[in-house]
Amino acid sequence: CAASRQAACVSGCIPVPWLCDGEQQCPDGTDEQCGQAGERCAVSSVCGTKKVQCPGTHHCIPHWELCDRHQDCEDGWDEEGCPQQPCQPGQWQCRNRVCIMAEWKCNGIDDCGDSSDEDVCAPCTPGMVRCDEGKCILESLMCDDKDDCLDGTDEPSTCGKLHTAAGCCPSGWGQGRGATELFCLTVMGQPHNCLPACSCQVCSARVDIRSGDLYWLSFLHLSCSRTHVPCRDGTGCVAQEYLCDGEKDCADGSDEDGCAQLCNTPGHPAPCQSNEYPCGLGSCLNASLVCNGQQDCADGSDEGGNCSVPCQRSCTHLCYPSPQGPRCWCGPGYWLAADGLSCVDIDECTEWGKGACSQTCLNAPGSYSCACLPGYLLEPDGHICKLTGPEPKLLVAVQSEVLSYGLRSGHEEVVLATDKDRVVFSLDYDLEERKVFWMDLATESIRWQDLNSGKKGTLVKGVRSDCIAVDWLGRNLYWTDGVAGQVLATHLGAAWRGIPEYTVVMDGDLDQPHSLVLQPLAGLMYWSEVGSHSRLMEASMDGSWRHVLLAQGLGWPTALALDLPTQRIFWLDEKLGSVGSARLDGSSVKVLKLHWVRSPFAAAVCEGQLFWSERKTWSVQQVDKASGKNRTVLLKRHGQPHGLQVSSWGAPNTNGCAKSNGGCAQLCLPNP
Repeated sequence: CAASRQAACVSGCIPVPWLCDGEQQCPDGTDEQCGQAGERCAVSSVCGTKKVQCPGTHHCIPHWELCDRHQDCEDGWDEEGCPQQPCQPGQWQCRNRVCIMAEWKCNGIDDCGDSSDEDVCAPCTPGMVRCDEGKCILESLMCDDKDDCLDGTDEPSTCGKLHTAAGCCPSGWGQGRGATELFCLTVMGQPHNCLPACSCQVCSARVDIRSGDLYWLSFLHLSCSRTHVPCRDGTGCVAQEYLCDGEKDCADGSDEDGCAQLCNTPGHPAPCQSNEYPCGLGSCLNASLVCNGQQDCADGSDEGGNCSVPCQRSCTHLCYPSPQGPRCWCGPGYWLAADGLSCVDIDECTEWGKGACSQTCLNAPGSYSCACLPGYLLEPDGHICKLTGPEPKLLVAVQSEVLSYGLRSGHEEVVLATDKDRVVFSLDYDLEERKVFWMDLATESIRWQDLNSGKKGTLVKGVRSDCIAVDWLGRNLYWTDGVAGQVLATHLGAAWRGIPEYTVVMDGDLDQPHSLVLQPLAGLMYWSEVGSHSRLMEASMDGSWRHVLLAQGLGWPTALALDLPTQRIFWLDEKLGSVGSARLDGSSVKVLKLHWVRSPFAAAVCEGQLFWSERKTWSVQQVDKASGKNRTVLLKRHGQPHGLQVSSWGAPNTNGCAKSNGGCAQLCLPNP
């Protein structure tokens, strides 16, 4: 037998993980007669690159979690023998107490392992830009067909395309020729000033990493990532989406300063509706009250001037007098066109994005309406869709147990418990048969339990995986093998007969596949790769084709989740401490840096919320999926949470394998 992977049995050899797994494999039962101190139950290495294995277990942790002053291995091995004394002369002590050569600090390389040697670096000097990994390079090196950044972020796919970055800045923001100008950089690599505030484009311009609309750079006090802007006091960065959203996110409130001090320029959306008049102090007044002989604006700016000039303009909607002379005004749901006379319908579904409706938005002349997908009901507010039927529940694996958490009631209960020395790792749920499937790393097997009858079983043995996923339509189960670089599958109805029965769906150049999610209705699957070049991938569920969904702006995307009602994929990035999302075609990328994202393992989306398990803080948390705000800690236990899944979701039962197993004698894998 292979000493490192197999153990001797009367009838031959069996894999080491099958020893002491509670199921007799050897005819004489010797595989379950564990020796003293567990000699026969030796644990083999299952960790890939960038990870280390906790001794005596199959638990893997990133190398930068060693000596980070937090116990990540259950026995605290990762914090043993860490340097306690100050570093030697010529050395620099990292946040995790590791000593490195002083000249390695701020060299653009994570020498510490926890990136603290790069986090402390000063902002790049004028004329330079910072790579995603922290290194500063000359602006002229952008888009020069050479990877000057170690991660290649200076050569995005959009090089050669010039984008005019029009925007407006609240007073006092940014730097440039004037206090109201935004200093930005197009993907051509040349500095370009955005239009001044009176252009009245939305302040919270979003950066699309795929289309490369614009980079935000060169602020006075702080160097922020491309998707964030600095607070005026230099104490932190906030996401661009948080500018002028009515909520103070900066400690000094500077993200909300000057938001109302914008002009009403024809051809551009304005802070006031087209049937309103902007008062001098930023408030809006109904146009019918302008020039009525009474000062309705606090500063009196609605009276005087040219109020007496009669309206003789050919306005599409209405003409009102104003202190600036006769003006054309539009009804609600319209904005004034560039000619200053006609009115153009506002497409709220496009202009407001997901702020208009939580699922489906239907535009109409001067208005819009929201609709919900089957299985959802529109709330009385006319915007939010909620699941119908039973209360949706969150299934969470915490050490050797699986908890059920009611997302409406907050009710908690233990629905599954394994042996105390076993860890329920990745899990998924089969809604049709009410079965929970999970990865048991200790025995290298995928197991299941029927929540109705309590019956348990083993689906397959001899497998190692960071993530499993159930195809509830095709009746298959998929999993990733990061070490082998594969995606595999087996039938949900398979029964363990001593011989592994599964199919390799994807193989070849997969670079440490990690998290995996399925879209059975479309016959598609998505996974993250966390090897030398992190990326998000998409493929047909039969493996017949695949392509790169996203390959830029990623650090270590360890947790994926699909939001099918909005057709978006979400990911949590452990290295960058961020939450990202994109449409399922890879467009409309949105990234929010959230400091409480530290060591995410699994994620799920339900209605308007994003949920994830945090191994470092031993908690399950939620945030608003669109804004990243309203963070709540749902669960906190004395044990690391791992797998996480929402157990309620409604959809029609149809794909190629849903009926009669697609006509296949054995395994049916759907294709779009």
